[in-house]
Parts: sequence; structure tokens; C-alpha cells
Amino acid sequence: MPLTANRTLAILQKAEAEGYGVLAQACYDANCVIGLVRAAERSRSPAIIMMFPVTLQFGKGPWLQFCLNAAHQSSVPISVHLDHATDHEHLELALSLAEQGIAFDSIMVDASHAETDEENIALARPYVERAEKAGIAVEVELGRLEGGEAGLRMISDAKLTRPEKAVQFMEGTGARILAPSIGNLHGSYINPPDFKQDILRDLQKTFRGSITLCLHGTDELPDELFTECIRNGISKININSWGRDPYANKLVESLQSKPFPDAVDDATKVFESVCERFFTLFGSAGKA
Repeated sequence: MPLTANRTLAILQKAEAEGYGVLAQACYDANCVIGLVRAAERSRSPAIIMMFPVTLQFGKGPWLQFCLNAAHQSSVPISVHLDHATDHEHLELALSLAEQGIAFDSIMVDASHAETDEENIALARPYVERAEKAGIAVEVELGRLEGGEAGLRMISDAKLTRPEKAVQFMEGTGARILAPSIGNLHGSYINPPDFKQDILRDLQKTFRGSITLCLHGTDELPDELFTECIRNGISKININSWGRDPYANKLVESLQSKPFPDAVDDATKVFESVCERFFTLFGSAGKA
């Protein structure tokens, strides 16, 4: 199936052309999904509902179908993305669901644990080809980020992306979205982040109009670093704990004194406010 009508690519290509970033917010339950959609509609912003493989494994097809319905029935452009699909069982679940008619708009085929770029390509390519046949756009990672989160394998030996290798890598995998390693990491930064913006600028010059760029490892980043990355070519920005932790903390707090539906409402509103802040910061508010 051609990707000319792919929802994630359409969202990201417009963002790249107009110079803003798109929030890809990790969602762990229906409240997060509903909160993200509500916030996007109020802000008139595009967005991406993102989940980790552990969440997909828990809810399987009915959960994914719920997310797709919420996204595709929204009054603003929203897509659904699977982040960090590394293991065969995760990829097989996502692709088998697609072949049954319940398809993500995009997935990340993460073979960044491979020892070489060639091994990364060899691992990723078959899944990319299968995904594209189902109309799913694929994101890949060149280099390797340290850290781990939400059931993902822990990585301890980072490798920065080498821009001169990027064209061969993207052609080899056949993927449409690139997640570079620029000094970012998954989880908390022990030292202040030191992002190699020259890598982003080189990738932007190379891929503008053909391959969109995604930023991982965004916990605790200052606002100005987000905006600098967008200025240097980042279109998709993955967010996890910024929304997850205030939502979970507010739910626990409200449950001490309120009925469950009221506590859920309080927590979801907190989640929505985080999303709205990022729509404004990333420049996507009013772009839908």
C-alpha cells in the first residue's frame, strides 16, 4: 500500500515545511488518549498518540482500535505511533494486527542495539518492507541512545549519529523517519544535556523534504533546547514522563479525597495542560 496518504507522514511533512514541532505523547491508558485529543482540539494542533510495546501487549487489538478511533475521528490531524518496537514479538504483534485491518499509522523499528549500521539495516529492512505494504510509515534510529524506559531494554553504550552515513542507512532500511543520536538519552540526565546541533543541521540539509527527523530523550530538557532542535530540523518530538508523572501523581492525590470519576477527571485535566504547553512551545498550536 503506498504511503502517499499516510497520516503520520502528512503531519510531519507539514510541520517540517512550516517550521514547527509535533508532540508525540506517550499514552498509557484511555484517559491519556482522551486528554491528548481534547487538548489538541482546543489548541487546534496536530498531535501523535504514542505508545510503548508493553502497552500494546497489554491491550492488543481492542486498545489499538480505540486509539485509532480517537485519533482519526478527531477534528484535528492526529496519528497513532508505536515507539521502540525492538523485539520480534512486539513487531510481529503490530504487523499482524495491521494485516487484520487494525494498523498503526507509524511504528519505530528499533534495531539500534545492533553492533554495526549494516546489521541494523539487515534487522530493520524486512519489517520496514512488511510495514509499508500495510500502509505503515517506519521510523528508525541511526546511532544509539543510552538509557531505557517503560519496559525497554537498557542501553549503556551510546553511539552518535554520523551524518555522512545517514543517506546510505536510510536507503538501506527504506524507512521514512529518522531518530538521530545527538547526545540525547532515555531517562534522566545526570549532567546537563550536550546536544550536537551540528549533526541536526547536517541531517536537515541532507534530508529536508524527504526524511523527517524525530527527537528522543526529552526528559527534563529546557524549553530553549526544544526550540533549538526544532529550528535545526526536528519535526517529531517524543514526550513521556513530562505528561505521565503529573497525571499519575494527580490521580493518586485526588483518590485520597474524591470519587474515582472525579479523580480521573482531575488527572486528565493535568495531562491536557501539559500537552497544551508543548503545543505552544513547539509552535504547533493553531496549525490544524
